[in-house]
Amino acid sequence: MSSLADALLAEMTRVRDKVMPAYQEIGPSGGFALTLMRRDLDEAARALAEGDAVACLRLHQSLKGFHT
Repeated sequence: MSSLADALLAEMTRVRDKVMPAYQEIGPSGGFALTLMRRDLDEAARALAEGDAVACLRLHQSLKGFHT
């Protein structure tokens, strides 16, 4: 679980620090994507706290799908 947790944390950081700012710059048209990113980041934090490996894997894949 630790390597999955590390990978998920890295994706969370990438989305929060690199992807989300690009969508924020777009303005209102980036709002829907930002909502999805925030939802996945919240769920990922919860999955990590609960040690839910299945949810961590699903959310890692989902977060990898967000690009600038």
